[in-house]
Amino acid sequence: MIDAFARRIVGWKVSTSATAGFVLDALEQAIHARRPSAEDGLIHHSDRGVQYLAMNYTQPLAEAKLVPSVGSVGDSYDNALAETINGLCKAKVIWRQRSWPSVSAVEMATLRWVDWFNHHRLFGPIGHIPTADAEANYYAASKTLDMAA
Repeated sequence: MIDAFARRIVGWKVSTSATAGFVLDALEQAIHARRPSAEDGLIHHSDRGVQYLAMNYTQPLAEAKLVPSVGSVGDSYDNALAETINGLCKAKVIWRQRSWPSVSAVEMATLRWVDWFNHHRLFGPIGHIPTADAEANYYAASKTLDMAA
């Protein structure tokens, strides 16, 4: 799960299959990390995969007050951000090792990569700083403006 505004990974899960439970775990992690409210007007975008349209997935979306959005069939642009980040993770983590001893080994490697992606990777479009720093700067500036008002 990626926060498109912050370009930050906010939910992820490693699994051997893409079931509704698999993506539900990542959604719950993202909801816990962001604590959205109805006032936020957040949109949850996904492709038309059956796991994203399952009732046990759409229910938590509604409870978290997230507006669901799915792309049109054959639209290659609507999931470009997610596909880019997934591809980068696969290239930098998964495919660099011929075989993995266990799913937990993949999970630990992914955890380290997500931490690097969010907290250490220098992202050019935001001034060559990590996305976590840019987000913290944004909220600090917002708080300063709120206090001044």
